[in-house]
Amino acid sequence: MFPEGANTAPSLYSCLKEVFMVKNPILRGFHPDPSLIRVGDDYYLATSTFEWAPGVRIYHSKDLAHWDYLTAPLDTYSKMDLRGVKASDGIWAPCLSHDGEYFYLIYTVVHDAREFPVMDTPNYLIRAKGITGPWSDPVYLNSSGFDPSLFHDTDGRKWLLNMEWDYRKVLSGGNPFTGILLQEYDPEKKQLTGEAKKIFTGSSIGSTEGPHLYRHDGYYYLMCAEGGTGWFHAVTLARSKALTGPYELSPEHPVLTSWEGSREPEETEKALAEKDLGKSYLKKAGHGSLVESPDGRWFLAHLCGRNLPGMLYCPLGRETAIQEVVWEDGWLKLKEGGHFPKETFRAVSDPETEKRCDPLKKEYHFRDESFLEDFQTLRSFFRDTGMTIREREGYLRIYGRESIFSHYEQALLARRQTELSFEAAVRFEFLPTSFQHGAGLIYRYDERNQYYAYVTLGETEPELCLMTVINGQTKIEASVPVKGLPGETFPAYELSVSVKEDEVQFFWLDETGEKQKLGPLLHAFVLSDDFADGFTGAFTGVAVQDMKDRRNYADVAWFRYEEQA
Repeated sequence: MFPEGANTAPSLYSCLKEVFMVKNPILRGFHPDPSLIRVGDDYYLATSTFEWAPGVRIYHSKDLAHWDYLTAPLDTYSKMDLRGVKASDGIWAPCLSHDGEYFYLIYTVVHDAREFPVMDTPNYLIRAKGITGPWSDPVYLNSSGFDPSLFHDTDGRKWLLNMEWDYRKVLSGGNPFTGILLQEYDPEKKQLTGEAKKIFTGSSIGSTEGPHLYRHDGYYYLMCAEGGTGWFHAVTLARSKALTGPYELSPEHPVLTSWEGSREPEETEKALAEKDLGKSYLKKAGHGSLVESPDGRWFLAHLCGRNLPGMLYCPLGRETAIQEVVWEDGWLKLKEGGHFPKETFRAVSDPETEKRCDPLKKEYHFRDESFLEDFQTLRSFFRDTGMTIREREGYLRIYGRESIFSHYEQALLARRQTELSFEAAVRFEFLPTSFQHGAGLIYRYDERNQYYAYVTLGETEPELCLMTVINGQTKIEASVPVKGLPGETFPAYELSVSVKEDEVQFFWLDETGEKQKLGPLLHAFVLSDDFADGFTGAFTGVAVQDMKDRRNYADVAWFRYEEQA
């Protein structure tokens, strides 16, 4: 028996008529750690969300090609309290599963992942009859390590897996990833039972995490992520006749990777660049999960990254791709051979309707809350961030909250960057009456790396500023007095940002309606996983601050996002 599953989200397609080919990645821009299952004819896929709310994005598909956002189950503070968590902490590597009756979702709420040797990693479980809920209150499982998953065996027993984090190894200069733990879960008592057993200590690649367990043709197959979530990432597979092991490593080791060079620490950036980062269009391939289609084909979902041309930076973060795999002699191999991820794969079935290959172009209006399918808020939920569409018809009203440096309560609404080149623009009405008021267009990675074009009050009149924050160093790059455009209530402003791979330029419309540059040409590479040392990728959106009394607000008329080919 093999667990079933599903997923959904926007993707690009190759324009072939004979065979319907899907272009990777299928979930573009910040969709890491995919957990893919099938239930009947439906595929579901869950991805990490880190400090963004609501937590865990779940997508749905019928053919592994066409993906639609479905739900985010962690939508209350009882399930996920991220207030105060640092950048790239929060919700890590969720695992979605189904036992024939219930959907199960388990996840980690990570605190202090990299600042201290001791990492707090409480793991939780929720379940629901239907994928859209209602989901149960969370059950606390353990805190021994992150990346939990739940395996449903053929005898009905359920088993929790997670990596073990040994902080003592950090203190002694060793590797804290000491192996994969297995422990039984009692669904009636809603608690773990028995002792945890270490069933796998990993391969020579090291940094063993992201475990998923499957049963196929008389074997238990343990799939893990190894090599760290970076250029050396990989998917490792081992098998055993017994649940508790011992597990033997696949002769095809690793099953998937974008890197074939040395994995020694002395590998330099120069060496990485000379080896073309692994010879693959999709970099950083790793952290996989398996699913079988109704017609008996097998697929591996995995994370990946796309770097700026000729640069060791990925502003899109970790994305989700799919590879077709086959069983040979009891082991999994990529169908096309080798170990490198492929740019395309053949869909499960032909599409019912023809899909175009046009870049994404969306203009968001605020007549209802459908825009929340693409947008997220930071650490706090939309309803708790001073945002509403109910106070002025056709507008999103955002009451100002804390600064763009806050780890607690920001009034910030943003969407993922999904291609290396794009344009974003916003129109809003705003009347600042204090230097502690601000509203504008943000392009950010985290609190230490972000660009913000905003309207505030100067000495006596409103002014438009461009603030840059690079590795924690803050600078006002431009400051321009502004009168604003005619608005229905307050003066209106239109701000935009153009990103062409690494080149970033902000613009504004002056009082005559002419488009003007704001500040100098900036760089996108500073808003990348690799520069910021994080896991999320870049976002763009709108932010409002009122550090005086939280009464000031901006009314947003529309937000536009357009990918550039």
